[in-house]
Amino acid sequence: MRTERNLTRLDRVFARLDREPERPAHIDVPKMSRHRVVLFGATLAFYVAIVWAVAITSWLVRFDWQVMFFRPYQQWPEIHAFLDYYVVLGQRGPTAVMVAAWLGWRSWRQHTLRPLLTLGASLLLLNITVGAAKLGMGRLGPHYAITIGSNEMGLGGDIFPSGHTANAVVTWGILAYLASTPGARRWLSALSAVTSLGVGLTTVYLGTHWLSDVLLGWAAGLLILLALPWCEPLIARAETAIFTLRDVWRSRRGRTAPAPAGVPVGAPVGAPVLVKQHGPADDEVPARETVAAGRSPRGPVHLASGPHLARSERTPVTPAGSRRPPHADRAARSATTTASARPAAGG
Repeated sequence: MRTERNLTRLDRVFARLDREPERPAHIDVPKMSRHRVVLFGATLAFYVAIVWAVAITSWLVRFDWQVMFFRPYQQWPEIHAFLDYYVVLGQRGPTAVMVAAWLGWRSWRQHTLRPLLTLGASLLLLNITVGAAKLGMGRLGPHYAITIGSNEMGLGGDIFPSGHTANAVVTWGILAYLASTPGARRWLSALSAVTSLGVGLTTVYLGTHWLSDVLLGWAAGLLILLALPWCEPLIARAETAIFTLRDVWRSRRGRTAPAPAGVPVGAPVGAPVLVKQHGPADDEVPARETVAAGRSPRGPVHLASGPHLARSERTPVTPAGSRRPPHADRAARSATTTASARPAAGG
């Protein structure tokens, strides 16, 4: 009785790798709804309000100085060591590697490049928008402040808005954005909000950012997450283009050179080939031909005149004459050899 072999885990892994990548039908791509547009507009207004409050040296700047003089890292030194490690959750390099590893596994499981492409688009927007704002406003940090009570803008700094905070909002928020179910999206949204809030407050505790830097960093990261649905058509086109290039590369890699006319595919070089010769009865006559690939045709063969001799007695003859020196002590053999003479080996 024949039974089918049970597939092992390794067999299932290779079977999944052999499947063609395709976008799963159950993945819900977020749309730019009216609710999201309202949130985007409100966040943008909050962003502009923070910039304006700092630019005119309002009460927010005075509060920044008060927090800086409070020196939280001196008030609670026992948590300093822990927060030195916790702030790494806002650094772009380590967080991008961790989230990219998770989204890469998601891409392999779902057979789509959308998670990785969405992460790349969000990080690109983050670097452009936050980097341009940092360089454009040029605010100095608390450790490098010059004038007490001033906004410290336009002095060549690069801490407004907070890059750690914006990166934490985008990097961990992208997991909630790409969640497959509404329940997972809610839980991941709450987790990313708490993580980014903790990272922002940690930078204030360590004295590397003003409090207004953190507020603007939250707004900058949230603007990127809210604007991602506008990038979805571009992400879909990029995924299609990548898969098209992959198919073209595979077809070029698997293409084989055509076989010569009249030679069967897989026939060894030098093997006899049956060639159809049309005669009076149109019969197929086997003719022995030798396929010599890459070999120039031989010239005319010059044969020695006279009767056939044994190989040991033959004299190599060329158009220029014999290459063997004459031997006076060797007697020429007559054409009529007796039947009792022993033929030379190999003749």
